[in-house]
Amino acid sequence: MEIRKLDAFKDIELPLQLNISFKKIYNMLKEYASNTAKKHPFNASANIIINKVEKYPELINGFSDLSLLKKHEDIIDVLLETLFPEMLTLNEIKAATVPFSFTSFKFTKRLENILENAGEEYVLKVRDFEDDKMYIMACTFILNIVYKQPIDLKRPFFFDIPDKNLDIIKHYRVAFNADFMEITRSENAPEITEDDIKILINSYDNIAIWKEKFPPNSYIFKGFGIMNLFDVTVDENISSIRTTLLQKDDGTIVEKLRKELSEFYNIKDLKVGFSVFDSTDLSLQSTRIKRTESIILLKNENKITCSTFFCNDIVTKVFKEQKIIAISDTKNYGNSSKENEFSKRLRNQNIGSILLIPIKASNNNDLALLEIASPRPYELNSVNQQKLKDIIPVFKVAVNRSSEEYSNILEATIQEHYTSLHETVKWKFYEAAEQYQADIYAEKENVKIEQIVFNNVYPLYGQSDIKGSSFARNEAIKEDLITQLTLAISVLKEACVSEKLPIYNELMFRVNDYLKDVNTGLKAGDEIGILEFLKREIYPVFKHIKTLNNNLLVVVNTYMNRLDSNLHVVYEKRKAYEQSVTLLNDKLAKFIDCKQEDAQIMFPHYFERYKTDGVEYNMYIGQSLTKNKNFDELYLYNLRLWQLQLMCEMENVANTTRKSMEHDLQVASLILVHSTPLSIKFRMDEKQFDVDGAYNIRYEIIKKRIDKIHIKSTKKRLTIPGKISIVYSQSKDAKEYLKYIKYLQAKNLLGEVETLELEDLQGVSGLKALRVAVLYQSDFDAKKTITIDTLIEEFKN
Repeated sequence: MEIRKLDAFKDIELPLQLNISFKKIYNMLKEYASNTAKKHPFNASANIIINKVEKYPELINGFSDLSLLKKHEDIIDVLLETLFPEMLTLNEIKAATVPFSFTSFKFTKRLENILENAGEEYVLKVRDFEDDKMYIMACTFILNIVYKQPIDLKRPFFFDIPDKNLDIIKHYRVAFNADFMEITRSENAPEITEDDIKILINSYDNIAIWKEKFPPNSYIFKGFGIMNLFDVTVDENISSIRTTLLQKDDGTIVEKLRKELSEFYNIKDLKVGFSVFDSTDLSLQSTRIKRTESIILLKNENKITCSTFFCNDIVTKVFKEQKIIAISDTKNYGNSSKENEFSKRLRNQNIGSILLIPIKASNNNDLALLEIASPRPYELNSVNQQKLKDIIPVFKVAVNRSSEEYSNILEATIQEHYTSLHETVKWKFYEAAEQYQADIYAEKENVKIEQIVFNNVYPLYGQSDIKGSSFARNEAIKEDLITQLTLAISVLKEACVSEKLPIYNELMFRVNDYLKDVNTGLKAGDEIGILEFLKREIYPVFKHIKTLNNNLLVVVNTYMNRLDSNLHVVYEKRKAYEQSVTLLNDKLAKFIDCKQEDAQIMFPHYFERYKTDGVEYNMYIGQSLTKNKNFDELYLYNLRLWQLQLMCEMENVANTTRKSMEHDLQVASLILVHSTPLSIKFRMDEKQFDVDGAYNIRYEIIKKRIDKIHIKSTKKRLTIPGKISIVYSQSKDAKEYLKYIKYLQAKNLLGEVETLELEDLQGVSGLKALRVAVLYQSDFDAKKTITIDTLIEEFKN
């Protein structure tokens, strides 16, 4: 007799002394053999078996020596014959076993075959087994049998058994028959009271209490159980597929589905792919593919025309009617229909049969197309496609969820790059949104969303402005126009040589007039007027000129090749200028964004940055901006020091970037100091913060006009390259910033300081400024700048 004991249970501790006994089946046989049961069909055979069993009393009284199973194999087989009928041995998956130890000693032929196909290395194991949980389960079993307490801790057991013939894992659920067992207390078993039971049912995770009430080996088990296994591979596959589909995609969902569907269809090399189409127009127009991990579409393919890519049958059934299509033999499909791109892809991907499962999202125009394919014909077909009926509803849920998640990602992307809320103030918006939804749910009248206002916050403003940007841009336009007009004159001169027509001279005269005007200086509308003249008067003539001879064809083409393909103008100096502006802006913006993350650690504050011809930014700091942190003015002083040090570093970034720019640009830096706290309000129409209240408007006026302000009684601008200008109105602010400047001078970041009075602005007077020279560092590295922690620590010292 083969005896199998689960490897995991060899040394398991239980509250039971396990003894194998056939007493209950012996008693049943005695009933069959009694005089009152003479007409029972088992009467004669029962008498024979009883006589044999009584010769071996240990079979009735019980034994724990497993070697006796082998010794008494013949009589045990006879005893269990009615439970293991020969006619069902190839159908049932069954074994006689000892509960909680899973020692099995009698198997049906089918179970033996399953274990043989599992391979020699396979060890019968229960899935997700834990020693302590098995101990507690045995205790609840005792409570049910001995103390008649209906405590239910029944949980299913599963075996995952490989099938080496199919190269898959099959799953079996275990059902136990406990009719042939009994449990009794031993002498050392503590009495279990009602209070003990209350303690136990509230202490499931406390194994020590369970072992205290049910000490190891304190109860005696006699008998055996019948373990029935049921093949639940398909159910497990479906459950696993459902779980995968309902999980958030971490990038591995397609591979997980491939493995699970491979087991589901018993096809080891199954292929799985999917695509998401925008179903707004799936007919003649170019159909957008929103996402794809397809096995039939190319990796970077983002558009197809469904009506030509697929045949009409697939377009109608899959994309319009959303019905599953099974192509059981792709060769026949290619031969029976006019070959299209789809049939070519099937052939190139070595696909013999394929299922196309369309799923329409209910919340938008997304149509997901799931592809399940086999390399061999007929393995996937219209019959086994029916197996998907239990899974399709979950696919629909997954598509809807995925579509919503994707929409959320798009929304988050838009918010991040276009209308983002700063992390510091986001909590306030969430509170307002939650209150708004609560008011709607409570059916209040005239529900309005709360205005977002932050009171008593200190503003900090700064800018690194590209100096002379308007002049530089105009000079670039002027140079490009001079180049273009000069090239036009050279074409007309060459034309005069080949064809002496007075019109060429007249056109040259007019082009020369425009050239003189440009050299004198551009006025508003000059550029548009010149380009309209060239388009209307010159280019039609050029079409004629290039037909005269090859030399003129080359000359005209030389002119045309100098024009930008999109703008149709010479765009060389302007391109160099704009590329330089973009490069400088990007460098400055990236640098300040990176440094800002560091500054937020000091104390959360609102920050917004804009790219213009340079970079400007607003910061606000104060108690009302934060939810859980206490504000102190020390944080304001630290942020001001950080800002000044940041401006030094941004000057160095700009100076270093000059080396890689085609057009040499410099920045002029400015800081506006405002010591009085103010209120800021989120403007719903503009989707941005602005100062709130009439008094605070003065701050905005200064901010908008300050970059062009002059030094008092001069025509000289305050802001100049190589220096940082700090504008203030109160002398205490100057004293504060002079301390910061002195510290940064000691660090060789700043040089000489000037104190200046500024001209009056409309409605604003009494402004002054500190202007300090920046000491550029020859070895400046944007990645190795002073951190805010170091700055503050050194400043304290």
